[in-house]
Amino acid sequence: MAQPLLSKPLCRTALTIALYAGVVLFLVPYLTGRVFTGILVAIAGAALAVVAGLARCYLTEGDCTERDHLKQHIP
Repeated sequence: MAQPLLSKPLCRTALTIALYAGVVLFLVPYLTGRVFTGILVAIAGAALAVVAGLARCYLTEGDCTERDHLKQHIP
């Protein structure tokens, strides 16, 4: 079986960066004062944030940190 291109932690990090990039892209029209002309940019940013967030949840499902595993073994 071939090795995956991205490991789960790297995939989670890349999708988290894409999620925050979408949020920043969504906020750009508001921060620059061009709300009405930046509607498409805001929609694209919101879409990127939602898609990246859902992909992050779906692709890294069941992936937990060592801290979570340690909590299960502590009485």
